[in-house]
Amino acid sequence: MTSREQLLASTFVSLADTLVADFDVIDFLHTLATRSVELLNVDAAGIMLADGKGGLHVMASSTEEARLLELYELQNNEGPCLDCYRSGRPVARDDQSAMRQSWPAFTKELQGLGFHSAQALPMRLRDQTIGALNLFRLQPGQLNQADLSLGQAMADVATVGLLQERAIAASELLATQLQTALASRVQLEQAKGVLAQRAGLPMDEAFQVMRAYARSHNRRLSDVAAQIIDGTLDDNHVRTSPNPKPRAQPQT
Repeated sequence: MTSREQLLASTFVSLADTLVADFDVIDFLHTLATRSVELLNVDAAGIMLADGKGGLHVMASSTEEARLLELYELQNNEGPCLDCYRSGRPVARDDQSAMRQSWPAFTKELQGLGFHSAQALPMRLRDQTIGALNLFRLQPGQLNQADLSLGQAMADVATVGLLQERAIAASELLATQLQTALASRVQLEQAKGVLAQRAGLPMDEAFQVMRAYARSHNRRLSDVAAQIIDGTLDDNHVRTSPNPKPRAQPQT
């Protein structure tokens, strides 16, 4: 088995294993985003999920640029992820001219951050769509069919995982998890900013440092974030934890 096949097998196991007692939805979604970059011909990925009222929220991203693009989509009500969530179908455009015609403001922002292609895959189960997976490329053009099929399979498995029942009905579980995840996400962004300022780190690196510390100490990200914010966790101690391999950043 090749290293890519091993990573692929590990990814599907991770995306299907949501019934553990300490299931962490934020870490789960970041796994989907980072594995999308590692397994598909894309340079960044992000995930939006809907809350109980149907409002979309940025929940995970592989880079700071991806997070900013998704926030821009929400703020301007324009972009492939929104169209994908609303239609429940994959969304892409053949070239930049078609992208500018569909999403003029978003395409300008996309290019300003160094990307030249964006498309989105629905996170859905049958007729229920709970969000979308955004895929960004530095090069123009869509993903090939093999990568699209793999990306959709990953999104589908992740969706099934999120919708699995524990002790309550799947819809009630999802609503609870997403509301908790949204609150955790706000706290994580605050902690990321605090750590970045205190330690003089880029925002992306600050998050990776927090995540590495949480994983190496078998702790939840939300608990680590809370201690960083209130100052009870020493910044230097957090930074000494093993860091994941650095990711290439888009060139503007």
